[in-house]
Amino acid sequence: MNKNNELENPGSCSENQECPVTNAMDVIGGKWKVIILYHLRDNTLRFGELRKRIPKITQKMLTQQLRELEANHLVERTIYAEVPPRVEYTSTYIADELRPIMDMLCDWSTRHKEQLNADEE
Repeated sequence: MNKNNELENPGSCSENQECPVTNAMDVIGGKWKVIILYHLRDNTLRFGELRKRIPKITQKMLTQQLRELEANHLVERTIYAEVPPRVEYTSTYIADELRPIMDMLCDWSTRHKEQLNADEE
């Protein structure tokens, strides 16, 4: 069996089987998670730094998304016993495995920028 068999035969994901794409999207889906992971690659950032890099996300949503990413072992949260408290976020090795996919998304977006932004004009 080819490791890409599920992608070559999309009908292979039935209600009784786990679909790898569904499982992945359950973990990284939504508007913000991939963007958060993109900013954390090669970086350890504090909450405020993430807010500055993603200005359209609300504080509540960033908190929620970081908690979900941490629960799914894609982000590690480190709390330092300082006054004031310092909390840093970094991507885990599991999240780092998504790097080629994020690179492909960036390349795809760059290649098709005109078509993707056509509705905004």
